[in-house]
Amino acid sequence: MNEMNSTLLAATDTNLAPVYAEIFLLIAASAILLIDMFLKEGKRTLTYALSLLAIGGCAVFSFADMNTGATVYTFNGMYVSDPLANLLKLFTYLATAMTLVYSRQYAGERAMMSGNLGGEFYVLALFSMLGQMIMISGNSMLSLYLGLELMSLSLYALVAMRRDHAVSTEAAMKYFILGALASGFLLYGISMVYGATGSLDITTIGQVSAAEGTNSTILVFGLVFIVAGLAFKLGAVPFHMWVPDVYQGAPTTVTLLLGGAPKLATLAMTIRILVEALPSMAFDWQQMLMVLAVLSLAVGNLTAIAQTNIKRMLAYSTIAQMGFVLLAMLTGVVDGDSSDAAASYSAAVYYMITYVLTTVGSFGLIMMLARAGHEAENIADFKGLGKRSPWFAIVMTILMFSLAGVPPMVGFMAKWAVLQAVANAGMVWLAVVAVMFSLVGAYYYLRIVKTIWFDDAVDTAAIHAPGDMRVVMSLNGLAVILLGIVPGWLLAVCYSAMQATLAK
Repeated sequence: MNEMNSTLLAATDTNLAPVYAEIFLLIAASAILLIDMFLKEGKRTLTYALSLLAIGGCAVFSFADMNTGATVYTFNGMYVSDPLANLLKLFTYLATAMTLVYSRQYAGERAMMSGNLGGEFYVLALFSMLGQMIMISGNSMLSLYLGLELMSLSLYALVAMRRDHAVSTEAAMKYFILGALASGFLLYGISMVYGATGSLDITTIGQVSAAEGTNSTILVFGLVFIVAGLAFKLGAVPFHMWVPDVYQGAPTTVTLLLGGAPKLATLAMTIRILVEALPSMAFDWQQMLMVLAVLSLAVGNLTAIAQTNIKRMLAYSTIAQMGFVLLAMLTGVVDGDSSDAAASYSAAVYYMITYVLTTVGSFGLIMMLARAGHEAENIADFKGLGKRSPWFAIVMTILMFSLAGVPPMVGFMAKWAVLQAVANAGMVWLAVVAVMFSLVGAYYYLRIVKTIWFDDAVDTAAIHAPGDMRVVMSLNGLAVILLGIVPGWLLAVCYSAMQATLAK
């Protein structure tokens, strides 16, 4: 009897230290929701400030964990705190905090924080971030899926928040229906992997799938559905149908929430499943990722050229950028040789981090140009920005140059890291394809720069933005340059984080 009790205690013993950030955020978000109920209509400054403080508190916990450099498992192995998780969480906090700063004026002017809605925008953003944190640290198919659903359900509600806006409602319906379909794909794939390996634990699946005698047919079918679900969340072709419609139809503040931090969480989930759980099937999923990458580069860049709506153009740009991330992911293991795996996967992490920082600033500037009763969603709305606001015209130019891969912006270093990984893997033809489509993509980014500096202004209204938004936007632009000039430290951090992950 004593032996049974000691076994039960060992199985249920839980170390809460690695999940302090998640626990803190859950309590903080719930408290903010209750406090917001007692605030007067239109007085959401306290909710905004508390939300930023909650994100700051999470950063303190994750930074402390990152400094230890240790890998800790808890909840019977369902949750892992490792250098990769802490790195991605810190940038998730940064992207979410920047999103809230950029969104405050925009959301307030569009009745997203008044009447019966209150401060739910902030609370849903925090719960979405909580889901992303669970995804990043998930070490079980179950915890990964629960984190994904928490994030997705919050985003569904955010897209539909402007209930009086027909386009937003339509975008929410499309996102919900297609998102539910993708979640079904993912869940079905997970169930097949469970059937083949008898486990939902990432580490156990990796061990069992590598052993002889495992039913590879079931694993391959499960892998197909899992890759389809992950490709949907990343917005890769041919699972990209929702991206342009939802990016354009959703309020710009929600589009920023969709296109920023969730990409980091989805990349983490992709690494956990493909790299950690199914490395023995690398040949199979690499072929799938290769097709997804090439199609994403082609469709994203070619279709973006025809767009006149800048949100829709950035949506197709996102599809193309995800093609580069997938290129790095598929070069980790070549012909059974995984000696450069850490370099390839760290290039994917580095690319995603720099992409998120750049795209957050791009959508932030779109919101800065908007005002009550006017949406600055067309490329023509940027005409003459160089005369209206020279400094923020420079910032937008920096961001577009970075997305286009023009040196010395960080986007150039990110593309270079990926192309180097692809070339080192012996896939020179794939690197050439990527470069060709990047040249195509440079056209529509440079078109915006031309519009900013050489076209006469159509809208001459003064640009009004809160001081905190102006400061963060300026720092955002400067960071894109500095990270491009001095890229070494971030590349080194990404590399060491991936090394620790692969060594587990």
